[in-house]
Amino acid sequence: MKTALITGATSGIGLATAQTLADNNYALVLCGRNEEKLAELKEELSELVPVETLCFDVRDKEKVEEQINSLTEFPFNEINILINNAGNAHGLDPIDKGNLEDWDAMMDINVKGLLYVSHAIIPKMRERKNGHIINIGSTAGKEVYPNGNVYCGSKHAVDAITTGMRLDLNPYNIRVGAVNPGLVQTNFSEVRFKGDTERADKVYQGYMALQPQDVAEVILFAVTRPPHVNIADLTVMCTAQASSVVLKKD
Repeated sequence: MKTALITGATSGIGLATAQTLADNNYALVLCGRNEEKLAELKEELSELVPVETLCFDVRDKEKVEEQINSLTEFPFNEINILINNAGNAHGLDPIDKGNLEDWDAMMDINVKGLLYVSHAIIPKMRERKNGHIINIGSTAGKEVYPNGNVYCGSKHAVDAITTGMRLDLNPYNIRVGAVNPGLVQTNFSEVRFKGDTERADKVYQGYMALQPQDVAEVILFAVTRPPHVNIADLTVMCTAQASSVVLKKD
């Protein structure tokens, strides 16, 4: 049985991935900021596989190291698969009107948080000369759209970091890849628009967006390839979406 650690595991893509991997017999280390949701998820999925939970904010590098280093019992102390899923978007403003706190949150969570978690886990993968890292990027890391500025910049950074990881970890038999979703119907837009549910709902009206389960199944495909196969970079969009600015609505 392999063990997967998932950040941002209590909602959206992270939650769907946790459920999908549990259904496919992966032990799980589930990470998030909501202790209550983590406890509920552990209770649910422990009926299927061994589950451990870690409650921390990926922006807190000391807490990240402390919590991950607290995993001393098998199978949780041997992370075979790291899924860097925690991420967010705040605001949709032109660069001259952006909120500095929003900018800090996006760079700290999407970029630095990914690095902190990876930094805590990679050494043991190197020692074993085995491991698999999947970074959840975005189509925003492949192109820039109006008012996307800093969010797109953070996801372009994830794209570059993923390539850098793959190059640096190649000698250690560690697979590194990215899954880059387009429009996925989660609470993503509600967070971006700061709780404006009406505006968030409009993002997904008039077409069928990707569902979290769709992305979870892509992740499952990536982690179940034979050892000699690495899905280095995969972009997935709903059929209605051709790019960040081209979307067919009914």
